[in-house]
Amino acid sequence: FDNAFAKADVLVSPVTPTTAFKIGEKSNDPVAMYLSDIATIPVNMAGIGGMSLPVGLADEDGLPVGLQIMAPVMQDDRFYRVGGTLEAALLSKWGKPILSNAPDLAVK
Repeated sequence: FDNAFAKADVLVSPVTPTTAFKIGEKSNDPVAMYLSDIATIPVNMAGIGGMSLPVGLADEDGLPVGLQIMAPVMQDDRFYRVGGTLEAALLSKWGKPILSNAPDLAVK
């Protein structure tokens, strides 16, 4: 990450490779569950700061798609600034928070 941050203020990546799976859907497959976190694990292991934001809804299931914004250690202000700017731009585009358009997933 140090080499990447020498060339960029922040790094961005997807939060997960897919949208959310149903509760219990992968409980018998720990590798599949682990792979759902594949984009966030390196960040956590490196100890750098990061945040995720919903940036859209997937065409196939209407579930949120997230973007992960990462910054060097002790530089959290960078991802807060980028995240705030992105969130404001998306709110301006959509006219309301994107999650208000997501399907209701509450367990009933």
